[in-house]
Amino acid sequence: MILYHGSNAVVSEPRLIEQNRFLDFGYGFYATTNKMQAVGFADKVTKRRKAGSKAVSIYELEEEKAFVECSVLQFEYADEAWLDFVSENRYGNYKGKLYDFIFGPVADDDVYTTFTLYTSGLLTKKQALEALKIKTLYNQLVLASERTLSYLKFIGIVPQEELT
Repeated sequence: MILYHGSNAVVSEPRLIEQNRFLDFGYGFYATTNKMQAVGFADKVTKRRKAGSKAVSIYELEEEKAFVECSVLQFEYADEAWLDFVSENRYGNYKGKLYDFIFGPVADDDVYTTFTLYTSGLLTKKQALEALKIKTLYNQLVLASERTLSYLKFIGIVPQEELT
């Protein structure tokens, strides 16, 4: 599996770093199979941090081995279980089982509006799930434990001309 990680710097040696905010799938190293999503994220991170320059690192994941030897939580769709899991993580309330890998839809800026309306009580769970059905949802894979990093191999970067 080829994965991309967008940032304001090349990340040739991924590490798990404590975040200063709560993310969709909790603590971990976030990547995606969608190159354009990673490019967009690199742009956002660079603007937010006001440092570095857009960079998208490329990795190969030994998924056949990794997904057998490690615990995996996978969400195929933005369903009720996904909505509950993301809600608990975004508010720092997740107390369930810890997984090595978590894979599923990302609550990007477009999805985030629906998500915010749901968590603020302006949409019911059913309304939020209906609204999410019409969104284009990209994916994210979170490497949530140190052992997962051993299955990831840095293979290069997306050329600068593809980042504009």
